[in-house]
Amino acid sequence: MTDTKTALIDSEGEDFLDFTAQNPEEVIQEEREIEISMDAHGKRLDLALSECLPEFSRSFVQQMMQEGLVLELPARVQSSFASASKPLKASGKVKAGMRFQVRIRETEQTQAFVAQKMDLEVVYEDEHLRVINKPAGLVVHPAAGHWSGTLLNGLLALDEGAKFVPRAGIVHRLDKDTSGLMVVAKTRECMDRLIALIIRRGMKREYACIAHGAWQEGQRMEIHHAIGRDSRNRLKMAAVDLAHQAGKVAHTSCVCVSSVGQFSLIHCQLHTGRTHQIRVHLAAQHHPIFADTLYGAKGTGEGGLKRQALHAFRLSFEHPFGGEKKVFFCDLPKDLSEVAQSLGLSYNLQSLPLPA
Repeated sequence: MTDTKTALIDSEGEDFLDFTAQNPEEVIQEEREIEISMDAHGKRLDLALSECLPEFSRSFVQQMMQEGLVLELPARVQSSFASASKPLKASGKVKAGMRFQVRIRETEQTQAFVAQKMDLEVVYEDEHLRVINKPAGLVVHPAAGHWSGTLLNGLLALDEGAKFVPRAGIVHRLDKDTSGLMVVAKTRECMDRLIALIIRRGMKREYACIAHGAWQEGQRMEIHHAIGRDSRNRLKMAAVDLAHQAGKVAHTSCVCVSSVGQFSLIHCQLHTGRTHQIRVHLAAQHHPIFADTLYGAKGTGEGGLKRQALHAFRLSFEHPFGGEKKVFFCDLPKDLSEVAQSLGLSYNLQSLPLPA
């Protein structure tokens, strides 16, 4: 089974933050008893426990172990661990039938995994998955500073079964201020298959953005800049030289759809899913995204746009159950459409050819 925590894909969004407790003296909210199943036999302890606690990240489970909040109980099988008096090791292998008590403290994270009703636009739904058109301004997953009002909270309210799926089925993400299509799993099996599909690059994610700078219509550019954390501003990512800085290889294909004066409408396809990938790549080519002040755009520009002009307009993949080709589309939202019109940029995104 895929390790969901480490396999989550950063689709133009922030890395998933590790949720760690701030105060080990906080009140114990709940105690749970977990028995290791045959399916989990032989797995690492932290992974086996996190699969039984889908609302918490694996790092949070590790933190609880370090603080002595995970205890091994008498089991029907001989313990895999050397001594019950010593702290449990996250890397220790479990056996079916082993039992553990988990003491869950009341923290911001434990309060974050709650249902909150919101108006979500569901583009497609079947028994396995949903495709959501995420609006700009909606944070995907709870994290420091955004412990409620996220897409995860909305998914929990939309589907009671989402509480049994890690992160309510979220397998990739978009920035808070990036709009567009996301696929969400409704079951754990579908989640694992979608993650595997993304890892082998079987999911095509296409974006439209308005960028600064003139660009010849129809011109294609393949951008291959590795991406890492900006050494001068930890809130930013940057194009880096892997010979001298830490980072990950990244590849974006870009084609100019329309260009008028010093503004262009660009069609981008992700081949990798690095944090802020499109924003970093275009800024590195001296074409920062319109209103993206973090990466070099000047002010909000026409229409007072207060978010980067980036939209995930098309998503295509083979359905993880059945294998039929699925293609989903959503045109530019009103705020970006109005900016494009005001700049004289013409477009028909639906007519753009699907990537190979």
